[in-house]
Amino acid sequence: MTTYQEALLPGTRRALLHRIALAQAEGRAPSLVAAVVRDGQVVWHGARASVDGDAPGETVQYRIGSITKTFTAVLVMRLRDEGLLDLSDALEKHVPGTGAGEATIADLLAHTAGLAAESPAPWWERTPGSLRPELSDVLGEQPLLHPVGRRHHYSNPGYTLLGALVEELRGAPWEEVLRGEILEPLGLRRTSAHPEPPHAGGWAVHPWADALLPEPLEDLGRMAPAGQLWSTTADLARFAAFLTRGDHQVLSAESVREMRTPAAPTEAADVAGGIAYGLGMQIQHRDGRLLVGHSGSLPGFLANLTISVEDDVAAVVLANCTSGPLPGVVAADLVRIVAEAEPLFPKPWRPLYDVDPAVLELAGQWYWGPHAFGLRASADGLLALGPLTGSGRRSRFRPNGDGTWTGLEGYYAGELLQPVRRADGTLSHLDLGSFVFTRQPYDTDAPVPGGVDPKGWRGMR
Repeated sequence: MTTYQEALLPGTRRALLHRIALAQAEGRAPSLVAAVVRDGQVVWHGARASVDGDAPGETVQYRIGSITKTFTAVLVMRLRDEGLLDLSDALEKHVPGTGAGEATIADLLAHTAGLAAESPAPWWERTPGSLRPELSDVLGEQPLLHPVGRRHHYSNPGYTLLGALVEELRGAPWEEVLRGEILEPLGLRRTSAHPEPPHAGGWAVHPWADALLPEPLEDLGRMAPAGQLWSTTADLARFAAFLTRGDHQVLSAESVREMRTPAAPTEAADVAGGIAYGLGMQIQHRDGRLLVGHSGSLPGFLANLTISVEDDVAAVVLANCTSGPLPGVVAADLVRIVAEAEPLFPKPWRPLYDVDPAVLELAGQWYWGPHAFGLRASADGLLALGPLTGSGRRSRFRPNGDGTWTGLEGYYAGELLQPVRRADGTLSHLDLGSFVFTRQPYDTDAPVPGGVDPKGWRGMR
């Protein structure tokens, strides 16, 4: 049996270990652990320094901070998929009287609700949650800083409201719902709202001396849905696999794909960095890759979970210090190292099992005006449309069973592709959301909108 220590090439494993060793040493972290996931399985685990005198293994708990938000978002998406709410619902419909009720569920998930980033003083991450027993204590007297839905402004109190929404519709505490609906079905036995041994202690590292100060481990109370959880590299590896593929026990692949899709307006400062936010998930472009996941921090701890769906590689990085290493950068580097050193093999090409003459008739070259496109029928039963040269709009289309096709991505997502036939049954053109695709550029045998000059194509003298 191949173990995860053998799943990657020795050179790849050394490069991964070197990267976390550099992060731990330069970031001066008391300990740092990491894992890499491929094909849904842990293929590498590494640790530097120690917890209680031993190198931390993959079952040692660290606090994961705002990665908790992704768990809370999954609970909300489950409610949506069950028909108990719509993402366009105002919060007021389900949790009345908060003062922020005009914000929609989608606004709260994407941090576009206009709420403050933090709860009123004292600093909630370093004080007991008992100081904020009510939602009003979390939101303050003026919870809205910006117009609802107009800009992305990261908000911890927003996820407190989502936790309250879960409790209201499930009739049970957030922690209990989380355990029954996510942790147990996914087998995340070492993820919990409170630390369970073995776990790391949280430390602050003196900026000008190699000295440590223990950080308090507070119960966040009402703020728990925003950042309470403790977890391990092994459990977060399983969670990463779920966020890549979905799981019929928890949330479908289609719904987790929706979570990974940008849902918030991007701030000008984020455009250069290629950073966006979906529904409970951070999204960025780095090293030419689309990466999704979430970061987390609380006093004494740093965490990051990063996934490249296209490369089928995910990385988890956990450290027990308030500041120092940059786990998001480290995780992205771990993904890059594996993706570049051991790229995925393409799936074997397979021919069509059955050839449908009506589908085969659609395949080939088409023109939108003078722009040349190719339409290919693939063995997975889809049609793929793309420009023959240069860049342009691309999409795959799934059959609807009535001769029409629906776009799956990009500009044509959800748009209808309809073959249009002449009175004698021969194929005239394709209508794609009112765009006419013809077999020749501005084909005179097809009804081109605006008509075609009767003099046809000509030179210029």
